[in-house]
Amino acid sequence: MGLDSFPPSSPLALGFDIMSVHIVAFGNEREAFSEENQQPSLIWTYLGRSALISETESSLLLNSASHVGNPVFTEYQARVFGNVRLVVHDCPLWDIFDSDWYTSRNLISGADIIVIKYSVNDKSSFQGIKDIYVPMIKKALNHCSIPVVISAVGARKNEVPCTCPLCTSDRRSCVTTSEGIQLAKDLGATYLELHTLNDFYIGKYFGGVLEYFMIQCLNQKTSEKMKRRKKPHKCHGVKPPHLEQPEKMPILKGEASHYDSDLHNLLFCCQCVDVIFCSEDLRNVGEAHKIILCSVSHVFMLLFNVKSPADIQDSSVIRTAQTLFAVNNEAVFPVSSRGSPCNPPVRVIVKDSFFCSCLSDILHFIYSGAFQWELLEEEIKKKLKDSGEVEQVLEKVKCILKTPGRVNNSKDCRIYQTKRPLQICNTSLRLFFNTPVLADVLFKIQGATVPAHRAVLVARCEVMAAMFNGNYIEANSVLVPVYGVSKDTFLSFLEYLYTDSCCPASILQAMSLLICAEMYQVSRLQHICELYIITQLQSMPTRELASTSLSVVGLLRKAKFHNSDCLSTWLLHFIATNYLIFSQKPEFQDLSVEERNFIEMHRWPSNMYLKQLADYRNYIHSQKCHCTVM
Repeated sequence: MGLDSFPPSSPLALGFDIMSVHIVAFGNEREAFSEENQQPSLIWTYLGRSALISETESSLLLNSASHVGNPVFTEYQARVFGNVRLVVHDCPLWDIFDSDWYTSRNLISGADIIVIKYSVNDKSSFQGIKDIYVPMIKKALNHCSIPVVISAVGARKNEVPCTCPLCTSDRRSCVTTSEGIQLAKDLGATYLELHTLNDFYIGKYFGGVLEYFMIQCLNQKTSEKMKRRKKPHKCHGVKPPHLEQPEKMPILKGEASHYDSDLHNLLFCCQCVDVIFCSEDLRNVGEAHKIILCSVSHVFMLLFNVKSPADIQDSSVIRTAQTLFAVNNEAVFPVSSRGSPCNPPVRVIVKDSFFCSCLSDILHFIYSGAFQWELLEEEIKKKLKDSGEVEQVLEKVKCILKTPGRVNNSKDCRIYQTKRPLQICNTSLRLFFNTPVLADVLFKIQGATVPAHRAVLVARCEVMAAMFNGNYIEANSVLVPVYGVSKDTFLSFLEYLYTDSCCPASILQAMSLLICAEMYQVSRLQHICELYIITQLQSMPTRELASTSLSVVGLLRKAKFHNSDCLSTWLLHFIATNYLIFSQKPEFQDLSVEERNFIEMHRWPSNMYLKQLADYRNYIHSQKCHCTVM
């Protein structure tokens, strides 16, 4: 094969002297137990007899063959097609994959052609290639389209094995043609059988296939180089403008819950008290609220007629209520500012003297959410030195907190309180939300009445606490009118006071609830409503935001009027970030001069970008060339 035989478009005719071809050969084509000096090498024979390599390169080949840069492979260098550098790495030992995976992987990744050799008379070596090394080559190739040539070398000694079952000849010592073809299919390779390393098999058969892949490789490299030389764009006069990212939206921080401390502080303020605990000698030992006691214990529900024994159906709970407490219905207490006008305080006599001496600590335990069991144990041990008395009082506390129909022991009590801290009151108070049970105030709103409990309102809302403190007419009135909010909004507000949670149904309802929370100065509920409005607006798709009838400017007006500074600032940034949408809405004209200046300053995309984009479009149109950006 000479230089003149290549087409004008071939790499050789183009004359790229920096082009090179890298071939990596793996495997030993020599038969097992044969002497290496007596059997030629496939790669060595090809390079020595190839017509592509000039005679002047023969000495270079011999020198490079004798020089081993790495003990596991031999490197040959020569020039083919006149000016193309050929580099061949011959790796006869497969141990390179086991001992030096890094080197073998680099060889494969840098190869243009891979040759796998084996002797047809060495079945064990072929089996290792098939089971171990071919999968490793697949992994190193990683779906690269590198041509692979599988060369089966040698004449089979047992070409036609004996079919006699008593014959001791090894019919499996040879690698069959079908096995070699199947291996080539698994690897996507070209399969060759070379019965002997003569001029025909080396020059015409093996050499022809190898040189075909070399030409394909050079053509591909030439094509890639020509593509890189091409100009990327036809238009160079004006570059497209760079669109900056919009400004980051302000971060709205929420407020931590203080539900537990609110209820615990109710025990100290002694407002709206409707229960007075007394010793058997009628000495006052503590004050409390029915709604809080009933929210944590069925014993108190029985005591204050919230539930009947038929509702409980647990003898231990009924027995605890009967043996530990007694309600004194004969005593009459004057109505004070601490109590409510419709429910004067009830005197409850504590029959157990030890329990009575520790009542203040037990009430603190209940009002704190009934979760500090270890602290309660320590406080009772300080007052009662006898361990038997301490255990007796703790057992009574567990009986009070017992769930009907369930056995409570000390271990279960600790585990329950650890897993569910601060969850007894707010989950149980939900049962008394919007119900007349134990209610001592009625809110009149939009022609309807809503029952509530003064103790919960006073604990959770400072405005309510001041309203029911005695300096206002509502302190001595059962019916309290409410103005300025709807019934649904006020019910959502009360639900938050009872449960410390709320879930508005829409952005408008959240804004109404925010206004109600601002009216009663409940800041955490305001933050919850602000976060809900922000979350809903951020999740709204651009198309929906453009077509919605919701007035974001109207939300901004209300947020500013009701002192929601965080929300109003966020809404200004939101309008500026979606400037192209809101500037087309009629409500945009309702913005004040100060607000519009702020939006124009922070708008996205900026006015400068739009001007640069218009100039770029005009330039593209004037040049009558295709814009790759637009």
